[in-house]
Amino acid sequence: MSALLKELGEISGEAGLVTGEALAERLIPHGQPMAIVRPESTEAVSATLAACNAAGQTVVPYGGLTGLVEATAANPTEIALSLERMNQIEEIDIASRTMTVQAGVPLQLVQEAAEAAGLMFPLDIGARGSATIGGNVATNAGGNRVIRYGMMRDQILGMEVVLADGTVLSSLNKIIKNNTGYDLKQLFIGSEGTLGIVTRLVLRLRPMPVSQQMAFLAANSFNEVTDILNRLDGKLGGSLSAFEVLWQDYYQLVTTPPAAGKPPLAAGYAYYILVEALGGDEVADSERFLTVLSEAMEDGVIADGAIAQSQGERDAMWAIRDDVGQVRQFRPVFSFDISVPLNQMDSYVTELKQSLNDRWAHNQCMVFGHLGDGNLHIVVGVGDKSLKAEVESVVYAGLPARGGSVSAEHGIGIQKKPYLSMSRSSEELALMRTLKQALDPNQILNPGKILS
Repeated sequence: MSALLKELGEISGEAGLVTGEALAERLIPHGQPMAIVRPESTEAVSATLAACNAAGQTVVPYGGLTGLVEATAANPTEIALSLERMNQIEEIDIASRTMTVQAGVPLQLVQEAAEAAGLMFPLDIGARGSATIGGNVATNAGGNRVIRYGMMRDQILGMEVVLADGTVLSSLNKIIKNNTGYDLKQLFIGSEGTLGIVTRLVLRLRPMPVSQQMAFLAANSFNEVTDILNRLDGKLGGSLSAFEVLWQDYYQLVTTPPAAGKPPLAAGYAYYILVEALGGDEVADSERFLTVLSEAMEDGVIADGAIAQSQGERDAMWAIRDDVGQVRQFRPVFSFDISVPLNQMDSYVTELKQSLNDRWAHNQCMVFGHLGDGNLHIVVGVGDKSLKAEVESVVYAGLPARGGSVSAEHGIGIQKKPYLSMSRSSEELALMRTLKQALDPNQILNPGKILS
């Protein structure tokens, strides 16, 4: 093993190999690897994987280590490969509205660079400052604006990826239409580093919005929530960019002390909705936004509402939605990220809460999420951290019959692997294993994640 580490050190240089005390000083979630290799180029990644593949050495890819399903878990027999030194924005092409980046660039820097060029990179998640763009690819990250701009896969035009044997697959296209055989990049998006390591990307940028309209709305029934969604999506001219729903318990949690958020609407409604519309004409967009909301209120669909009048008020509304840390008041808690069709969502949540009440009379169950794209975040506390598996079985039980998914945007990793068959058929799982065997026959890339 010392010979392999020496070879890896020669490939990435003295600063590119982290072992011993330097490794022990790092805060690494989910287990410490034997060493961390930090290549600075695609060529170094290729040489590193070729050496590891020849030696049968398993490799765990590292991004920003912000994942939630233990997809970067490692042990002392494994080597971690971090792209933290591949952190350059190589080009911004304003005419093509693209950005070419190395995979270790943090998401926030991509956003800021796009904004400085008068454009927008629409993907946004809470861990933007730490999560890397390569990690976003590995998990097919979603976030708050999927309803308008799509998941991470919708932001990628071109990709460079290194396969397990060191082969470099480079397809750094800048074009949107490219129907020339298999779209190979899609294999690696959401694969959690099990099929290859993404090193460079061509990202699709969007026009920078001129206007931002936001409001908090209240509704008394789930039917009214879906009515509001359909009205806004249909009447705002394609500008609806976020539709976040907070069930009553979660809204109360994040708008009462010790939470810092001040309630924009009175307590007591069943649902609270944060809506955002991004457009290109401040005056016209504002008028249309107000008109659509007024009509819905006159029709009795919206029970109450508050429209943000300043950037400070918009920021405060987002802060309420994002104050997920308040759930720590009920520790220990278990967090879930699921999807369910909109027409099945109300019955799913009702059934879930009833099942939890039947098992644990004093449970806490907070529900909120990106309802516009069918994604719910569920936080459950039952007072005993040893009951995690039992709580998981209750949360996931209602999904298969409703065509739901055990993972909407966080991935599978290790934590959700036992439940993957609830969302994927045996034929789909067999094909996944075939792909894994074809691209990584020695099983060196992120072993034990997604598939057993």
